[in-house]
Amino acid sequence: MTKSAITVSGLRKAYQDKVVLDGIDFEVAAGTVFSLLGPNGAGKTTTVNVLTTLMRADGGTVRVAGHDIATEAKAVRAAIGVTGQFAAVDELLTGQENLRLMVDLSGVRDGERVVTELLERFELTASADKPAATYSGGMRRKLDLAMTLVGNPSIIFLDEPTTGLDPRSRHTMWSIIRGLVADGVTIFLTTQYLEEADQLADRVAVLDQGRLVAQGTPDELKRQIPGTHIRLRFTTVTELDAAARAFPDATRDDEALALRVPGDGGTKSLRAVLDRLDEHSLSAEECSVHTPDLDDVFLALTGHTAEVAK
Repeated sequence: MTKSAITVSGLRKAYQDKVVLDGIDFEVAAGTVFSLLGPNGAGKTTTVNVLTTLMRADGGTVRVAGHDIATEAKAVRAAIGVTGQFAAVDELLTGQENLRLMVDLSGVRDGERVVTELLERFELTASADKPAATYSGGMRRKLDLAMTLVGNPSIIFLDEPTTGLDPRSRHTMWSIIRGLVADGVTIFLTTQYLEEADQLADRVAVLDQGRLVAQGTPDELKRQIPGTHIRLRFTTVTELDAAARAFPDATRDDEALALRVPGDGGTKSLRAVLDRLDEHSLSAEECSVHTPDLDDVFLALTGHTAEVAK
């Protein structure tokens, strides 16, 4: 049985008369990436603040790394690391000095070795003696995450860790996150990039107006949304007309000379489409299976697009 790194039951939080978290429940398996999605104001940051002991819950129980956040807050803090949307580095210090400061604050043994290994791991060795103020956004974010790892936490909370980064820096962060998980670290990720959750998360939960409206793997959530289809593209209008007669339930795109045939994304439905083409002596120039992405899931569940959610 997989060990749980985080267990949340009936979590509630309100600010005066505004309920932010309305009794949410979820579990995060150790050594996995769990992504919490939701529009602005849905309660994502409040959830992170409660789970990291920065804020008290009004109700419910939460265990992080096996410890109750209400009665064992110190043990929880010793087991976790937190990296926010904005890199929390001292820009007047060099990258190496930032890491040494964290080593001194954490009381880690063999600190120089730890600093050297982290600089190498995050490819910051060449810039180690330069002030953090001269670092690019991606480099600062890497340094911030390296500082989080000084205490060797078993659970890391990443609150929108790639916001504002260029695509190359974002992919570098993804590689680092995958490496951490491969080493057995548990990642709790909030992100405004649905592609990021799709790429990294083992499980996703969608939070909207203080309630969890869906949970599952990215594929499980996408299968809940209608819209999976097989796209057939032809070379002539004559072929398209013939195919449209063979597939009366398909949606036609005359400009692209294509048909969208409803399907479930499985091999059986694909085989049935190909067999019907053969029966009518038809051949498609291109054939591809299209499934809804997390943007479609997000829109269906919250009524907002990802752009609005940002």
